[in-house]
Parts: sequence; structure tokens; C-alpha cells
Amino acid sequence: MGVFRRSRRTRFAALAAAAALAGCAHSAPASGPETTSPAPAPAAVVNVQSQPTASDAAADSLLMDVRAVDSTIRVEARYAGRHNFTGAPLPGYEANRAFLRREAAVALGRVQARLRTGGLGLKLFDGYRPVRATLAMVAWAERTGQTHLLDDGYIARRSRHNQGVAVDLTLVELESGFELDLGTPFDTFSAAAHTANASGRAARYRQLLVKVMEEEGFKNYDQEWWHFTYDVPNPVPFDRVIR
Repeated sequence: MGVFRRSRRTRFAALAAAAALAGCAHSAPASGPETTSPAPAPAAVVNVQSQPTASDAAADSLLMDVRAVDSTIRVEARYAGRHNFTGAPLPGYEANRAFLRREAAVALGRVQARLRTGGLGLKLFDGYRPVRATLAMVAWAERTGQTHLLDDGYIARRSRHNQGVAVDLTLVELESGFELDLGTPFDTFSAAAHTANASGRAARYRQLLVKVMEEEGFKNYDQEWWHFTYDVPNPVPFDRVIR
């Protein structure tokens, strides 16, 4: 994320105020930012019990391109390129697209519509993730001697992304796509990325993102400010290649 120039700071403050008037902003606490890291969430928050992988036909039936719901949602599929923690594209990502279970995609469209009233929008880094990509992440952690990232809940051995019910995203200026500063880059594997561990403007943007997402049915993972899940009946993992 870039550093804000003064003009951008002023404009984003106005945008946040407009969002608040629209009923989607969350006021920062007057007593100052929280600095204490929350206790690590249990692994079950990001890991799911092993399930049979559904067919590609089922994936085509149940998953939906988020931009088919709202074309103003921006997508930067990090795992389709080299700009991610592994430094290489992951298997199963062959296009800059983001899919979710239909119910979650529609809910995300509602979030975008609410943010739009304040001049803001969403930018997605990841949605549905093929199982083969999750296995590649685990293999990378083991190969590079960083299995602590698996144990600490930053990389999931079995992810709700595989079910199309998890999404990684941030806030942007709607017209320009300029990312707001939420305190850390995407995929920061440290306590600084815990949702509560931010101050000032970054804390307020995180609170805004959590508030509007939760009001449309998503739940934040408190170790990653960018990660949200959406409950659907009988979720199943897929390994459909993203094309």
C-alpha cells in the first residue's frame, strides 16, 4: 500500500465521513487505539475438517464470479501472479478472477453498494481457492522451514477458501481504485495484522470494513483484518481451476 499524500488523506477523511452518514461507518474509540494483541484464534477458524472434493460441475453450479454481481468490485488475484508470499503463481489460478459461493457473492454486492454511497469500494485479493493451491501453500511452508505459519493459523492446511465461502479484501477509493491504508499489507504474518492491532486512521478503516461486512452476514477472522467468511448450507471444497 502506498503512503497517503496530504490531499488523499483529506479526501479519504471526507469519504469516511460520507460513509458514516450513509450508516456504514464505525466511530473510532475516543480513548485511543487498542494496542494489545487478542489471543490467537483456534485453528478451527481457518481450518475445516477434511471433506470429499466436489466435482467441477458442482463448482460451476455453486460458484459465481463476484464481478458478475457488481462490476465495480475490483479484483487483484494475488495468487495468480508472483506478488504473494510464495513469490510464484499458485496452481489452479489461471486468470485474474474471483469466485465465491453464490450466496456470498450476492452479499458482497450489497457491501459494495453500501460503500459506494461514501465513495468507497472493495478490492479482492482472493476468494474461492482451488484445493491444489492450498496444498501448494502448505508445501511452500514445509519446504522453506516455516511450518510455524501453519501452527499459528496464518496458512490453513484445509481452508474455507476451498469452499468458496471465504474472501480476502480491502477498501479502495471507488473511482481511482487507490487502496486505503489499513495498517499492513495483505498476507502480513504477524500480530500487526490482527484486526484489533491498529491505531488512528488504519483502525478506523478496519472498523468500517468489519462493520459493513458483518452487517451483510460476513464474519472477520481476528488474526487477519482482510479475511472474512460467510456461512452457507452444506459447504464443500472444490478443486476447479480458475480460468
